[in-house]
Amino acid sequence: MPDRILVVDDEEAIREIVSSMLTSVGYCCKQAGSGVEALAILSSGEEFELMLSDLMMAELDGIGLLERSKEKFPDMPVVMVTAVHDISVALAAIRNGAYDYLLKPFEREQLMNIVGRALENRRLKLENRTYQTNLESLVRARTEQLQTAMADLERSYDITLQALGDALDLKDAETEGHSRRVTAFTIAIARAMGLPREQVAIIARGAFLHDIGKMAIPDNILRKPGKLDERETTVMQEHCYHGYQMLKKIPFLDEATEIVYSHQERYDGTGYPRRLKGNEIPLGARIFSIADTLDAITSDRPYRPARSLTAARKEIQEWAGRQFDPEVVQVFQKMPDEIFEDLRREINSRTSPFAYSSSAKGSA
Repeated sequence: MPDRILVVDDEEAIREIVSSMLTSVGYCCKQAGSGVEALAILSSGEEFELMLSDLMMAELDGIGLLERSKEKFPDMPVVMVTAVHDISVALAAIRNGAYDYLLKPFEREQLMNIVGRALENRRLKLENRTYQTNLESLVRARTEQLQTAMADLERSYDITLQALGDALDLKDAETEGHSRRVTAFTIAIARAMGLPREQVAIIARGAFLHDIGKMAIPDNILRKPGKLDERETTVMQEHCYHGYQMLKKIPFLDEATEIVYSHQERYDGTGYPRRLKGNEIPLGARIFSIADTLDAITSDRPYRPARSLTAARKEIQEWAGRQFDPEVVQVFQKMPDEIFEDLRREINSRTSPFAYSSSAKGSA
């Protein structure tokens, strides 16, 4: 289908000459005797690949027609035709969106060249836009595929973590419930602190695997019913380092291993194994420390029954600045009891602890 060109000029003779030249080489032309008529034709729904417009016309001049047509038909190039040999007029037309200008009188070859360039420029712009649209669609599709693959990979990671946790359960029967609860509590506090989802997921993995190093502790020490002696205590404390050594070569657990290594450190520097102090302790480990103590106080132990959340809050507050990061304590104290009560109930149903890192559960 030939390109359609709208020829606008208030002199019929000029319109006829220009249209005749263009028609002779295969273009399809339509004429308009004024800017107002040209706007009416454009508004009727007819489509044109190019508009040639005289600059000096009554009622609506070429600049006015250019401005209005560009608003509604930005992809249609406009070539201004003028007898005014003033470069400032031509530049004004181009600044207002004209593709180019043609000075009267002009030769047939000049007309054909400028029309050809304008139409080629339009074609290239449309092709580039189509390419850009297709490229964006392709990028979106590839991004969605990558995100799906990463989500599948992350799920497989979490299944692997649960398998590691199950292996520990076989060695220490009390670990399962504790690991799941303390993970959920840690996630809840991390979310209340406004941490990004990706960081919460890392912290969750570190919290869940915090005791994995106990797999390297001899059974006679790990399962000893009575109080450990000094030597046995030293061996037990090595589980932080053992856990770190077991996990550090797994790339996706790289950051989580620091939580495993540091989960027994204390804010005042009196913890173990490295006696880290304050912000030297990874944030995830500082959050975990509160969650761990919360679970210990509110859970039944062989030597005492579970105590209330109120009692746990009071004790954690008393140790703020010594065992616990006071800023994390402050966030924890503002969280409603219902969050931890609901999480405990859900953990009892053996829900995967990692589900909480992407859910709304635990927000303040």
